[in-house]
Amino acid sequence: MLWFLVILAAVAFIAIGMYNSLVRLRVRVNGAWADIDVQLKRRWDLIPNLMETVEASAGHERETLEAVVEARNRAMGARGPAEAGAAEGALAGALGRLFALSEAYPQLRGVEAFTDFQRSLDEIEEAVQNARRYYNAVVRDYNTKMQVFPTNLIAGLFGHTRREFFSLDDERQREGPQVAFS
Repeated sequence: MLWFLVILAAVAFIAIGMYNSLVRLRVRVNGAWADIDVQLKRRWDLIPNLMETVEASAGHERETLEAVVEARNRAMGARGPAEAGAAEGALAGALGRLFALSEAYPQLRGVEAFTDFQRSLDEIEEAVQNARRYYNAVVRDYNTKMQVFPTNLIAGLFGHTRREFFSLDDERQREGPQVAFS
């Protein structure tokens, strides 16, 4: 009887350890997504000021400006990593077209606010890339942990579900906006 209790206690401790490791990874995934969300919000908040600067120098480029606003709104309304990845990729493309205006309008490059916004956006893009890389690594660890035996039994028992990676589907979207400091 004593051996049975010892074995039962060992199994219980192992199960508790597996459950706790899944919970820790789930919390890390949620925290990593929150980090991405913070960086994306920083970018979204920068865009209206950038738009005002561009509009003052190249306001007749209405189509480009409207495309950026529409892409920003879609990105802000995205839910989940897959939808956010697609929306953020479209926003990066629209911002790339916006920055291409500086080639057509050299006076835009002379506006200090425009170059400051470009620099800030470049820093934010780097932070988003780092946050995305960390998030995807944590999701990989979490999803792997959920699929290996015997942790998969605990994961299924307590309702842990797979998480989506935050990735860009279109190869052009992977490039991001080209920021030139000329």
